[in-house]
Amino acid sequence: MPGHDVDTKVRAVTVRTIGIIGGGQLARMMHAASIPLGVRIALLAEGPDVSAAQVVADTDVGDYTDADTVYAFAERCDVITFDHEHVPPPILRELQARGKQVHPTPDALLHAQDKVVMRERLTGLGMPCPIFAVVADADELRAFGERTGWPVIAKTSRGGYDGKGVWKLDGPDDADEPFANLKPGVRILAEEFIDFSRELSVLVARRPSGEERVYPVSETVQTNGICTHTFTPAPDLSAEQRDAIEAMALRIAAELGVTGILAVELMQRPDGSVVVNELAMRPHNTGHWSIDGAWTSQFENHLRAVADLPLGPTEVRQPHAAMVNVLGGARDDLLEAQAEVLVAEPAARVQLYGKSVVPGRKVGHVTVVGDDADDVRNRAQAAADHLMGVQR
Repeated sequence: MPGHDVDTKVRAVTVRTIGIIGGGQLARMMHAASIPLGVRIALLAEGPDVSAAQVVADTDVGDYTDADTVYAFAERCDVITFDHEHVPPPILRELQARGKQVHPTPDALLHAQDKVVMRERLTGLGMPCPIFAVVADADELRAFGERTGWPVIAKTSRGGYDGKGVWKLDGPDDADEPFANLKPGVRILAEEFIDFSRELSVLVARRPSGEERVYPVSETVQTNGICTHTFTPAPDLSAEQRDAIEAMALRIAAELGVTGILAVELMQRPDGSVVVNELAMRPHNTGHWSIDGAWTSQFENHLRAVADLPLGPTEVRQPHAAMVNVLGGARDDLLEAQAEVLVAEPAARVQLYGKSVVPGRKVGHVTVVGDDADDVRNRAQAAADHLMGVQR
């Protein structure tokens, strides 16, 4: 399997404190992974009660878009990494100029921050992407739709996530919508509509020395723009398709110079071909299964990578892993609901994020692993339904 070359060189350990910018659940789970590694986590959080700030002792509360705040925070860190991609590039470049390690680097991270930059670079590398164009106004968007056919997908170049900043436009009458309330410096990317049969995701861990490992390809399910399920390894994927997808992800990571976790999200057409949909350069929702389903979780390998420590194996522990996101629903008391789940599904692994319950908000996830794909899917869904108060 590609990407499993082991770096046998033992280097001096220079990273003892990893600074994470952003206090969401990804930082919370990175903190959990840091404990057995013995590295210290410092956190720059958006507020005192956000997910990661509840568990990280060394937490600053501040604005990650304020340069002085970020510079002061970075002073006590050996390396900076991220819970999200929203830190302004000039701040990160100045950190580098001051001698601070930033992983992923600003040059790499830009491809996850700006969808136009990502599309142009990947197309230049010969990677399969949708037909696209940058459109300045509704008239140009209509012209794009006439060339490629409707519907059309429109996206903001920056700032979108979990379905926000993405529109499916059924015809020319909808072309004004993406330009309403458009922020300065944000462009609109128009893409052909891909009539995909399913979505896939593959994660690569890569360290500065170049050592890299790839996780098994996952099938992902998106509901209203939010990832709600992953199934690993992706069912009905031939060995040839799997190897090609893994090789593509490894090449993207190398060409962009990614350090840490790279998530490559893909759309698969009915004929089996794939196109790249999105990139993320941090631990990713589609890799949450790895906490309980892989020999080394994505969170641990991200920390190992940014600290330039040898990477851990990424193979599955059991033949199948199903992850279901827990979205805010009818149950307000998640601890009580979890206790009931642990009785009904004792093998289900529940992760709660310490968030208040808001309808549709990600507040946790459930993973089940085992020998039978249908069984782990059903048990994971049943556990998540119980936490959400869903009656089936």
